[in-house]
Amino acid sequence: MKNVVLIGASGFVGSAILNELLARGHKVTAIVRNAAKVTVMNDNLNVVVADVTETPRMVELFTGKDAVISAYNPGWSNPNIYEDTKHNYPLILGAAKKAGVRRIQIVGGAGTLFCAPGLRVVDSGVIPAEIMGGVKSLGEFYLDTLMKEDAIDWTFFSPAGTFVQGARTGKFRLGKDDLIVDAEGKSTISVEDYALAMVDELEQENHHKERFTIGY
Repeated sequence: MKNVVLIGASGFVGSAILNELLARGHKVTAIVRNAAKVTVMNDNLNVVVADVTETPRMVELFTGKDAVISAYNPGWSNPNIYEDTKHNYPLILGAAKKAGVRRIQIVGGAGTLFCAPGLRVVDSGVIPAEIMGGVKSLGEFYLDTLMKEDAIDWTFFSPAGTFVQGARTGKFRLGKDDLIVDAEGKSTISVEDYALAMVDELEQENHHKERFTIGY
């Protein structure tokens, strides 16, 4: 059993990761903005309302934990998503380091994956303008900050191009920096299988200071 902090536990991805963690018997401190959105009940779950910008509080919550899993997202409808992501993710990373946490696993984006030689998804023209701010900021955090980080063992787990509510099949492929596509050229993963692979990574620790990705 691991004792972990999960940031953004009430969101689309975070709630799936929370369910997977609890189903496997891990102890979870779930950090959320609205506790009412966490409807699951479990003896291994502690729901905490906190703001990731409150570094002393984050350090307190992180201290003594085996890992931090971050599904932080300021909200796709947030007009300041670009600025908030760029400002807040380094704060989360910094708090984890100050707390002495050995490992942080981050729900990444697909934007920085390569979809052709030398061409990243974010530059391919396929990303809708309304979500570009969130895609771009998370990608910049990975490229400009995480890739230079050496003081903590991190992973940045990029999903496939399309995230869907679906089934927990356990049948998927993992990769490194290239977008995973099926025989028809589609890049898809269910949030349930993504969560399964995220918790596999928590338990197995197969990736260190690198990004990896998933798809069918």
